Amino acid sequence: MVIATGFFDGVHLGHRFVIDRLVRAARDRGDESMVVTFWPHPRNVLQDDARNLRLLTSLQEKTGILKGLGVDHVEVLPFTRAFSRLTTEEYFKEYVIGRFGGKAVLIGYDNRVGSDLLSPDQIEKVAVESGLDVIRTDSVSVPEGIVVSSTKIREALSSGDVEAAAGMLGYDYSLFGVVVAGNRLGHTIGFPTANMRLYEPLKLLPGNGVYSVEVESLGRRFRGMCNIGTRPTVNAGKDTTVETNIFDFDEDIYGLDIKVTFLKKIRDERCFGSLEALKAQLELDRRTCQGC
Repeated sequence: MVIATGFFDGVHLGHRFVIDRLVRAARDRGDESMVVTFWPHPRNVLQDDARNLRLLTSLQEKTGILKGLGVDHVEVLPFTRAFSRLTTEEYFKEYVIGRFGGKAVLIGYDNRVGSDLLSPDQIEKVAVESGLDVIRTDSVSVPEGIVVSSTKIREALSSGDVEAAAGMLGYDYSLFGVVVAGNRLGHTIGFPTANMRLYEPLKLLPGNGVYSVEVESLGRRFRGMCNIGTRPTVNAGKDTTVETNIFDFDEDIYGLDIKVTFLKKIRDERCFGSLEALKAQLELDRRTCQGC
């Protein structure tokens, strides 16, 4: 078994480079590949600012993407304070070798394994001393020269730059949830919306604003526009909502799954002086989205 360890949030281009290297190395050796990942995120267990952490992928999304990239096995370890105290050597011997039968490990340019906080070079030394073969990988940059990381993707999404985020992820960012009842105000002005409750509450929302999106529900795909924000015109800036107007669609999907994929930000959210002004802007937004 050839094993890579990490949280792999987003399974972005940098991760995909590592996973491709893992899968190819395992095949070259006539072996199988395995990704060992964790849940919850280590920051949720260890750091005081965990309440501010938002994720790029749910556990189900992450596992599905990894398997879609050709990984033979995905193992999820519960991340606890006790687990966090394992040294690199203990992790290799107890888990990689002892539990999973690992023969080789893949070490990324910024890989961290164990409570001893070793550098990748030091991790390689411990791996070799433990009887493991080692495969090394380098960092990955996008064309603009930015080294890809989950942190940089979160920053792009939080600012509403879903296109930059997609360039680092290697795919368009999406939210997955269930359609819940809203106040139905959209129906009264000709723009009914599907209000979403996320299945993964810690999933990161793109920054407030209006987006051109693709929508999946009822086994079909549609185009639409999505507003993320506090609806200041009608809601006095209270709770954040995710509301999607689906183009050329008039079916009841309350209680059903919905997936919203973000293509481009159209504008920032803002407060309008009247419902008539809001409706006029929504008409413009729809035409803009249909032209994207």
